[in-house]
Amino acid sequence: MGVEGESSKNLILQILREEKAANISGGLYHELQVRMAYNSNHIEGSKLTEDQTRMIFETDTVDIGEGIPVDDILETVHHFRAVDYVIDAAEEKLDEEMIKQLHFILKHDTKDARLPWFAVGDYKRRANMVGGRETAKPKDVPARMQEMLEAYLSKEEVTIHDIIALHADFEYIHPFQDGNGRVGRLVALKECLGHGIVPFIIEDSKKFFYYRGLSKWKEEKGWLTDTCLDGQDTMVRLLDLLEIPHP
Repeated sequence: MGVEGESSKNLILQILREEKAANISGGLYHELQVRMAYNSNHIEGSKLTEDQTRMIFETDTVDIGEGIPVDDILETVHHFRAVDYVIDAAEEKLDEEMIKQLHFILKHDTKDARLPWFAVGDYKRRANMVGGRETAKPKDVPARMQEMLEAYLSKEEVTIHDIIALHADFEYIHPFQDGNGRVGRLVALKECLGHGIVPFIIEDSKKFFYYRGLSKWKEEKGWLTDTCLDGQDTMVRLLDLLEIPHP
């Protein structure tokens, strides 16, 4: 695991580590945390607004209004910690234990964690579907995940297109009982940061295109690719606003 504030040749990752260690407000680390947590959780149905998400990050308090599930708040805080984990571990080789740890960070202490059959931090025990589409059966998940990682890690030079393909493959396997979308996007963030690639942030307003791209990935790869590249442009605009050089 990377050491807090540890230096990196990757300028974006270096800035994130420095600002995380110093608890700098208003910089790249601050904005990445809020925007990733809000958009990634909102895509999955969280009722928290971006302003409420920002308030939780900045003050550890929230004006909850009406009807906000406790898990929405917990999973927002957990998402902040998961991004911290990603920043620390960005340059380490991706493996199954790292992916399981992200799931544990995100889902521990939630109502799902109280279900005896819900495997927090481990692969699913019950078959599930997503958008009416079949996913990997529980008994097949370990082999499918190993195969996915072996193929990805065999690449000599990783590109944004390789990371998008990894993300699609992960979502088709759907290895966890719940939280697959958020874990998958955190894995993609980690790999982008680890390979000096500008990360992509899928905005909640683009979730229809994102879901369409995932559902049609095996037939047409362009839709998901375009959506992720649009999400990369979102990050580029943030970097430019903060005057941070990027590839």
